[in-house]
Amino acid sequence: MKKAFFIVCYFALSAIFAQAQVTDDSLLVEGHYRTFHFLKPAKEGASLVFVMHGSGGTGMQMRAAAKKLEKIAPTENILLVYPDGYKKFWNECRKTANSAANLENINENDFFGGMINYFKERYQINEKQVFAVGTSGGGHMAYKLALTMPEKLRAVTALIANLPDTNNIDCAEKRMAIPVMIVNGTADKTNPYEGGEVIIGNNISLGIVRSTDRTFAYWSNLAGYKGAPKKEILPDTDPKDGKTIEKYTFKKKRKPEVTLLKVINGKHDYPNDIDVLVEAWGFFKRAMK
Repeated sequence: MKKAFFIVCYFALSAIFAQAQVTDDSLLVEGHYRTFHFLKPAKEGASLVFVMHGSGGTGMQMRAAAKKLEKIAPTENILLVYPDGYKKFWNECRKTANSAANLENINENDFFGGMINYFKERYQINEKQVFAVGTSGGGHMAYKLALTMPEKLRAVTALIANLPDTNNIDCAEKRMAIPVMIVNGTADKTNPYEGGEVIIGNNISLGIVRSTDRTFAYWSNLAGYKGAPKKEILPDTDPKDGKTIEKYTFKKKRKPEVTLLKVINGKHDYPNDIDVLVEAWGFFKRAMK
C-alpha cells in the first residue's frame, strides 16, 4: 500500500514538474537573436501574457516572482512568456536613457510582434487576448507596447513605473485607449511617485518621468473619463510591512478600465498585501469581458 502511495506521489510530482518546464527560444530581429522563455499552455486558444523584467534583469529572474501566477496558469489557460531585454535593458520610450538598447535603437516592436506571431503559429493562442505586465523598466516596456502597438494588446499593467515626461519621450504615440493598470509606491526613490529623474545602479540615468497622477491621467483621459475615479481601500493583509493600498478605478461600459493601485509607503518593490502579478491577471480577465 505504501509503495503504491509513493508511486502515485512520484507521478503526481513528476506531472507538476513537467508542467512547469520552461522552453527557451529566440527570434532573429535586425541582426540580433532575441531570447525568450515560456511555459506551454494547457490547450489551444490560450491567453498570451508577457511578463517583463526590470532594467538590468533577465526573463528567468523575473520568473522567480511569478510562482503564484504560474500555479494558476494551467487552469486559466495562460501562456506565460518571460522575454529578455537587449543586454538586460529595454528600448522603451525614455529618449535620454543611456542603456545599449536605447543607444542602438533596438527594435522592440518587431521583437514583440514576432513573438505574437510565433505563439499564434505554434500554439494557436487567442490573438485577441494578448497582455503585458512589466516591472520598473519592464513597466516602461509595457507602456511602450500600449503607446505604439495598442492594436496588438488587450491590456497592460505597469509596476513601479511612470510614463516618460513629455520632453523625454521618443515614441510615436498612437493614442489609442486600452485598459491600463498602474501599481506604484509613494516612497519609491527610483521611480519617484511625484515624478523626476530615474537613476539606477552604476549611475545610469533613464531620464525624467511624469508623476504617477499625471501617468494615470494620461490613460484615463485617453479613455474619455472625466471627474474623480472610484476609491477603495484594499484589505491590509500584512500589517507588519507598513504598507497599505488605495485603489482608484475608472470603469464604464464600452470604455477600457484604467486603474491605479497607490501603495502608501511602498518603495521600489512589491507590496505584501497582494500578489501583483496575480492582480494583473485579474485585471486582464476583466478586460476580456
